[in-house]
Amino acid sequence: MKEITSIQNPFIKNIFKLQEKARERKKQGLFLIEGKREIDLAKKGGYEITSLLFLSSVKNDALLSNFHDIEQILISQEIYDKLAYRNTTEGFLAIAKTKSLSLSDIKLSKNPLILVAESIEKPGNLGAILRTADAANIDAVLIADAKSDLYNPNIIRSSVGCVFTNQIAIGTSEEIIAFLKEKKVQIFAATLQNSNAYHLENYTKPSAIVVGTEDTGLTEIWRTNATQNINIPMQGMIDSMNVSVAAAILLFEAKRQRV
Repeated sequence: MKEITSIQNPFIKNIFKLQEKARERKKQGLFLIEGKREIDLAKKGGYEITSLLFLSSVKNDALLSNFHDIEQILISQEIYDKLAYRNTTEGFLAIAKTKSLSLSDIKLSKNPLILVAESIEKPGNLGAILRTADAANIDAVLIADAKSDLYNPNIIRSSVGCVFTNQIAIGTSEEIIAFLKEKKVQIFAATLQNSNAYHLENYTKPSAIVVGTEDTGLTEIWRTNATQNINIPMQGMIDSMNVSVAAAILLFEAKRQRV
């Protein structure tokens, strides 16, 4: 078993790069996972773990036996404190390989329910959307015109590991629209323009629900290519809500209709 005690160790310094820079994650095809639950979900989600880092206080944990065939590295408390954002991650960190996230890898059921998220800028919002998608047990999340790297530590944390439990693909809006039309999936775009109240529509057939940013909403390409534009009627002073909340309302209405 390998042991590293210095934050100046080249391996540890490279982890800092992976943690802080999207271009390094893309270049190396690696990213950092923080937390026992998240690491376990990544393995179940088919991600290849290359290294497992842990504190001496957890060296007898069952998680280590689940990763007996990979590099295990005992690290000092100083290193862990520098790398970990939370104090509730049970003393575990891991390095994993990224996935291609291609539309061609997505496998749909006979009657799929899909969520499309266009240009979501805040990692916390995207993470929350992935939690919602997992809770609804939908077929896939398609990220259109991505503004954040999926393997950003903030997305992994805010998704509580649901970045690993969902089928996810990234593409341009044009590519995703072409994919949905090829699969004969009806498109419901959440927008105020030329829209019907969401609960009046039928989502029992293959459906994709599309949400955009809170500030500017969906772009024109989604509004014009939608089977139907939909809205959530607002009764207060504002005309929008948090995108992850909106996604939850729309997805669970679709799930309700499918019971």
